[in-house]
Amino acid sequence: MNTEQLAHFKSKLTEELEQTEVELTSLGWENPETGEWDATARDMDIASPLADANEAGDEIEELEEHGEEIDAIQTHWRNIKRALTNIEEGAYGICEICSNEIEKERLEVIPSARTCEADRDGEVDLLP
Repeated sequence: MNTEQLAHFKSKLTEELEQTEVELTSLGWENPETGEWDATARDMDIASPLADANEAGDEIEELEEHGEEIDAIQTHWRNIKRALTNIEEGAYGICEICSNEIEKERLEVIPSARTCEADRDGEVDLLP
């Protein structure tokens, strides 16, 4: 892959990373100790004596929903970061299963792809 193509994919990945982090921030916060994203719920004052059991239940339900969404988005976030690291290390666009080049058409659609088209079914085994 030439320098111009790498710059193109780096730009796409950087933009995608920023969008993904906006999504993650709307659902939680990045824990600096673990590097993982943790869910948060909207600010409800369930410690107040006026709070009822429904409010507490709503907050727990919202935390669970945010946690599930974060899990899915965080996998994508990790793959984007991995792809950006691969660009820096000269390994971008190489299939992690067969070591062949990943098709440019595939990278245009999924710039964080870790496998070529032939091995894409095996990509599930690579997550996260």
